[in-house]
Amino acid sequence: MKLSLISLLIGSAAAFAPAPSARTSTAVNAGLDDLKSIAEKSNPVLKFYDPLELSSTTIWGNSNDETIAFLRHSEIKHGRVAMAAFVGYIVQSNGFHFPWPIAFDGTPFPYAAGSPPEQWDALSPAAKWQIILFIGFLEWFSEAAGTHYMRGGVPGAYPKFSDYSMIPHPVPFNLFDPFGFSKNKSEEAKASGLIKEINNGRLAMIGILGFISEQRVEGSVPLLKGLVAHYDGETMAPFA
Repeated sequence: MKLSLISLLIGSAAAFAPAPSARTSTAVNAGLDDLKSIAEKSNPVLKFYDPLELSSTTIWGNSNDETIAFLRHSEIKHGRVAMAAFVGYIVQSNGFHFPWPIAFDGTPFPYAAGSPPEQWDALSPAAKWQIILFIGFLEWFSEAAGTHYMRGGVPGAYPKFSDYSMIPHPVPFNLFDPFGFSKNKSEEAKASGLIKEINNGRLAMIGILGFISEQRVEGSVPLLKGLVAHYDGETMAPFA
């Protein structure tokens, strides 16, 4: 799963995420009203549903609007990761892998190790650290560059590498819409893309957790029984 995460994360961000300029309606200043509007558009039947009353709380001494921005950004980000993980799980489960070696000694990608979690276990510690540190860099850059989403920025918008000098060398593509597919879309199309991204992300979070749950506890997800292999390892211990 982790092997495909990075490349698919880039594609997911571009495919499901509208450009920042189109998401002015989701700015922090809109607060609860925007949250309710997005909820009604993403699920016209259920509409706004907040049984834990998270939309009325505050965290770390921030205002309610800033807290809502944090929660919205978290959902969008986790949804993107889940979309990449879900697709990556399916790809790796079917034996697809990069054709080149994973190390200078010619070691191939561990596609023959079994299911995606078993493929991760088969990676060397050095390979695991490369993946984790790269994801950590992406997280650091999103928090450090641009206007923070809790301070007037746009929840879910990833800053462009090309706009900042924090990286000591040129980067040919941006993580957010690397090929510029959203640049010329209408405002209506971008707003619609935001709702699709949220819904797809929510479904992907359920999907990837379903795969992992069924692997660890057979029969816990009846629809997946017999479709995914049992896994005896520990999914929450990346270096176990």
